[in-house]
This record gives sequence, structure tokens and C-alpha cells, in this order.
Amino acid sequence: MSSDSSRRPPYAGAMGPDVSSAESAAPPRVITVINIEDQREIREGLAVLIDATPGYRCVGRYRSIEEALAGIGPTGPDVALVDIGLPGMSGIDGIRLLKERYPNLVSLVLTVYSDDQRIFAALCAGACGYLLKKTPPARLLEGLREAVDGGSPMSPEVARRVITLFRDIRPPEDAHYDLTPHETRLLRMMVEGHNYKTAAKAFGVTTHAISFHMRRIYEKLQVHSKSEAVAKALRNRLV
Repeated sequence: MSSDSSRRPPYAGAMGPDVSSAESAAPPRVITVINIEDQREIREGLAVLIDATPGYRCVGRYRSIEEALAGIGPTGPDVALVDIGLPGMSGIDGIRLLKERYPNLVSLVLTVYSDDQRIFAALCAGACGYLLKKTPPARLLEGLREAVDGGSPMSPEVARRVITLFRDIRPPEDAHYDLTPHETRLLRMMVEGHNYKTAAKAFGVTTHAISFHMRRIYEKLQVHSKSEAVAKALRNRLV
């Protein structure tokens, strides 16, 4: 993988952040994570960071997609941190395979690449979010939980590129999907970065209700994930 060694990611040699201020009386459920990264120092640093943080557990670390597919158990973790430039199969192709094999697993890209082509390809393959390796450790951990809660964490510069990229694409002439006003408002909230919990609070309903309406939106848009729905909404200017 091409990576400038002078731009050392903050996880290399990580010892875990001070999360005491974020802890609550009732600890959150433990999020299980695997990380797929070919650079050993970063791979091990991520594992240390995750395991040293209450509420997170690294259950696997792999050098390639092939190793991950061979090593993940039958149920799979909650979330996979996936680099793009990997030996053998690319991370983008790997995300697609992980999604097929483990439908409930969410994949979050963690990479040095910020070009439009890779961002677009990763989101279309099923990635729920896209973070750059310069992301601070605390934000990375927040992104993992956000991803599991239905969000789409992105580095700020990546989010700007995504919005620009999709707004520049002309929608098809017949881009209408019979979304109700309620569904359109919910979809707009997802585009703006809300997750199921924050959307439920805004609507005054439960997360189960939000999940039900999102499934209806997925069916109408013919997509299978929040990131795909957001991409299609921006591409077709549905919000």
C-alpha cells in the first residue's frame, strides 16, 4: 500500500485515548471490530486502541481480505475497518464480499486515499462510511459506534467531496420513487449525517419505527444500506 511514512497515522503505537469524560453510569454494549490493514504497525496499533477503550473489542486483525474471509467466524463482528490498498484483493472488492457473506456487518473504510474514484467505488460497494488515516483516535472510535448505530461517518474533506460529486451528476429523467413526504424528510436527515437514534429523537418515535421506515425507503430506492440510499438521494437529487 502506498503510504507516506512521514504522515504517521495516529494509531501507530496507540495506547488508547482518555475516554473517562465520555463514560456514563450505564456502559454501552461492547462493539466487536475487526481491522484489515497490511501495515503491521498500524494494524497492531488499531487493535491496541480498540481493546484499550471500554465498550470496544478487537476480535480480529488481518493483513488482507483473503486472510479476513478465512479467519472470521460464522456470525461475524459488528464492524470491519477496511483499508483500500491491500495485497491481493482490494479493500473495495473485499467490502462487497463481506457484505454478501455477513449482511449484518458494516464496513468502514480507513485509508490514506481521498480521490473521488475510490470514495465513489467504496460507497457503491457497500461501505457505510469513509475515514482518512489522519483521523484522531477519539473520532475513529466515535465513528465505529456511529456506524453500528446506522450512521455514515466521514472525514470532513471526504464528506465535501461526496456532496460535490453527487450533486454534479445529473439525475435520470424519470427519477421518482414515490417517496412520501415523511420518507423524504427522513432520507434528508440521513443525508445530513443523522443516525437512527438522532432521527428517532427528532421525530419523537422509537428507533424501531425509524428502522421500519428506512426499510421502506430501501425497497423504493432498490438499495440495501444507508450509504447506498444517501448516495442515490444525492445522485438523483431526491432531497
